[in-house]
Amino acid sequence: MNKLKINDMFKLVRVLMVSMVALSILSGCNSEKASDESWSLTPFTKIDEVNPVLNPNPNSTFLCPVRMDTVHWEEKDVFNPAAVVKDGKVYLLYRAEDTVGKYAGTSRIGMAISADGLHFETQPTPVFYPDNDAFSEYEWEGGCEDPRIVEDENGTYYMTYTAYNGDKARLFVATSNDLINWTKHGSVFNKTADGEYVKIWSKSGSVVTKRVGEKLVATKINGKYWMYFGESNIYVATSDNLIDWEPVEETDESKKQYDEMRKHEAFKIIFAPRKGKFDSELVEPGPPAILTEKGIVFIYNSKNHKDYGDTNLAAGTYSAGQVLLDVNNPMQVIARTESNFFRPEKPYEITGQVNSVSFLEGLVYFKDKWLLYYGTADSKIAVAESSTVLE
Repeated sequence: MNKLKINDMFKLVRVLMVSMVALSILSGCNSEKASDESWSLTPFTKIDEVNPVLNPNPNSTFLCPVRMDTVHWEEKDVFNPAAVVKDGKVYLLYRAEDTVGKYAGTSRIGMAISADGLHFETQPTPVFYPDNDAFSEYEWEGGCEDPRIVEDENGTYYMTYTAYNGDKARLFVATSNDLINWTKHGSVFNKTADGEYVKIWSKSGSVVTKRVGEKLVATKINGKYWMYFGESNIYVATSDNLIDWEPVEETDESKKQYDEMRKHEAFKIIFAPRKGKFDSELVEPGPPAILTEKGIVFIYNSKNHKDYGDTNLAAGTYSAGQVLLDVNNPMQVIARTESNFFRPEKPYEITGQVNSVSFLEGLVYFKDKWLLYYGTADSKIAVAESSTVLE
């Protein structure tokens, strides 16, 4: 074989090797992309035959202790439920609004119970509401909004909720042994920074849990409980007792630019909105986060910006994404879904008090399935299911 042919052969071999390497890399990239979100809790199927599972009820009445008058407490809207499994049943604690409050109706928290997770019987009066107590200046007359509930190893329930007085939203906490009788503890930040954080806007507390049978039990990481919170960005706080929380503050002075009402950047940002995507305007916690072998799976709600959001999604649409956070460092995001896994599509999700909203807050593992409860258009409550196994 002459020298020219040998050189041609070497060139051919090199081309083939480069091609094989390139193919291998592309194959690896495609494989990684395909399995990239395998950690997430998806897919969910909306259960059309029962949705909405809860509607407003103009016949429910309640003697409001603050107004000193009878109100139709769930006449206008019901939405944004928390969910827990207790004694083999699903309990929903949901936000309900009347029509007489100043701020689109006063919000109270009602209860509905189901033996199958799909068909609910509502209780005649709310189980949690503004009262003539030490917290009325924070809860009246906007009300008590958007509950999220976890339990500890002893079976005590901890409910984070938004106290709203028409001026500011504040993240509050209450406890119960039976889901009916509640003790209010006030702001989750009462004992932090000499109470300074009680004065600013805060809401939506999602506590990290682990699944124990059909229960989501608050769990400690590195000796602390962890809670994600926020409405524009996602922040994090830690606690020893699930009542008193210490937010992780931003230590980089160059990032501390905030207004006096919200003081967003007083807290360390765990993750933020993304331009051009479904979560371009705001991100807000969903149900309790879940500890898995791959990390902390955290469902979040989001809003699409009218100017620099996802052009395939209507402006202002509330849909949901997921992130995976490091089990050893719950402030470290490992992965994030590129697109929303849950969005408003049905008529009852599109039209209501606020159009084009699916807002996820309640999640339970019940009868070998995940049931996800959510507010639709800030008007009704619906459910979706998933058989995905989270290890």
